[in-house]
Amino acid sequence: MRTFDLAPLYRSTIGFDRLFSLLDQSAGAESTPSYPPYNIERTGENAYRISIAVAGFTGEDLSIEAREQSLTVRGDKRPDQAKPEFLYQGIAARAFERRFQLADHVVVQGARLEHGLLHIDLVRQIPEAMKPRTIPISTTGDTPKTIDAAPEKVAA
Repeated sequence: MRTFDLAPLYRSTIGFDRLFSLLDQSAGAESTPSYPPYNIERTGENAYRISIAVAGFTGEDLSIEAREQSLTVRGDKRPDQAKPEFLYQGIAARAFERRFQLADHVVVQGARLEHGLLHIDLVRQIPEAMKPRTIPISTTGDTPKTIDAAPEKVAA
């Protein structure tokens, strides 16, 4: 039987976590490390945070672009005027581009750089028309109730 590595899909999508968790469990996929390292965490029922380790980069070296259902983070280290002489350089400062696919209705709420980590906050904003609604059930002898398509507006 063949096994499929779903790690690349799982690592670069936001909001599909339930689907990929099920696929991940059934396929037994493992993730592989990449540069720069990052975490994707759920901070609420419809909130997520991507934390990317960008040690050595400043806010001017980084750019974030959200387009349709894609989030792109780029890092391009600008050369210093005075190049230091390294005896050992273990902190990678090479250019990178990381893309994440976002689920429907997931938008970027904000980003901040602190302590060498770039935190990008995301939230899933489900439109009112797609939210679940309660349907009243009538019993024999009751007058059937009508359901409005749009919520009523109260005049002030």
